[in-house]
Amino acid sequence: MTTALSNPTFLRRTGFRGSTGTADLTRLLSWSGVVLLGLVTLVAVLAPVLAPHDPITTIGSPFVAPGHGGFLLGSDSVGRDILSRVLYGVRASWFAALGVVIAGLVFGGTIGLIAGSAGGRIDSVLMRITDLFLALPAPVMAIAIGAALGPGFMHTLLAVSVVWWPFYARIVRGEVRRLAARPHMEAARLSGTGPVRRVLRHLLPGVLPTAVVTGSLDIGALILTLAGLSFLGLGQVAPAPELGADSARNLSFLLQYWWVPVMPGLAVMVLALIGNIAGHGVRNLLERN
Repeated sequence: MTTALSNPTFLRRTGFRGSTGTADLTRLLSWSGVVLLGLVTLVAVLAPVLAPHDPITTIGSPFVAPGHGGFLLGSDSVGRDILSRVLYGVRASWFAALGVVIAGLVFGGTIGLIAGSAGGRIDSVLMRITDLFLALPAPVMAIAIGAALGPGFMHTLLAVSVVWWPFYARIVRGEVRRLAARPHMEAARLSGTGPVRRVLRHLLPGVLPTAVVTGSLDIGALILTLAGLSFLGLGQVAPAPELGADSARNLSFLLQYWWVPVMPGLAVMVLALIGNIAGHGVRNLLERN
């Protein structure tokens, strides 16, 4: 039994095109992810303005429930405003994830660019060093480095950055090797273009979209990784606000005062979700362009 939507004549007369509608929906969702990325960045920048109170100052009674006593998300065990602490925690986590991505892309991308364009012994040496880092379990290595350096948010960022750059080095190196085999690169070499100019003019612009997409897709995973390390006690030192650390410090109050550890945890979940959505949005938009 046929229906109107399965009738080719009906589809042709009405101008219905399912694939176009799907493409438009995908583009809308992609731009929505980019808008969410901008909104979270704006919230992180304006956290000192948006926060109703100082995040480390006691301003009321402890364990005030959400929506009571002027606390939108409640107060913690010492009477600090949870909303203010969450906003400052979002600021720290978001900029930390962006910082690790940028550092990894700059360092790892440079290694991959040099290895892929130079080839030969330089390529072998740089990739064996990269493989050495990739062979080690990244979470365990990050915990070990963070524990050796001691508690502190900058130490956590350094520990994560050390284990994150090899992925970018491998991806960029593979993309460079792919681009180097194209005819226009051979034409540039035969025309007398120097190696540095070939890298900067022909290889680097071709690698940038792939690097940007890879970095954008990593933001959500980095937020979870940083929150996990902070949860283990390797984040900011109390009383500084940090999402993972705040959840860990107040976990004992989960059954009596659930909002104290849950609100920072929910913020981590929302940040990671927005990071993933934004990453896929950036990828889809760059692929279409």
